[in-house]
Amino acid sequence: LPLQTSDAVARLRNLLNGPTPQLIRIGVRNKGCAGLSYHLDYVDKPGRFDEVVTQDGVRVLIDSKALFSIIGSEMDWKEDQLSSKFVFKNPNIKDACGCGESFNVAS
Repeated sequence: LPLQTSDAVARLRNLLNGPTPQLIRIGVRNKGCAGLSYHLDYVDKPGRFDEVVTQDGVRVLIDSKALFSIIGSEMDWKEDQLSSKFVFKNPNIKDACGCGESFNVAS
């Protein structure tokens, strides 16, 4: 389950403090040259089998279909002059595309 760095927790807290209470679900989708990419989405309530992860008062959901692919991962928030995004340090990755947008895990 993703362990979030303090930067990721701060960014998630900011995203979740909107006027309409929502949750963020972390999942993976079939995409890119290597097969999978991370996907974050706003949802109103947890799915039936979603895993709930709470850290420093911030609650996120892990899509049950993504658990195998991202278990043990660390989620971080990175900003530089040209971009800002969540990044994942995932020990399960066996292959990744050259641009870093997609990955594959051992089956």
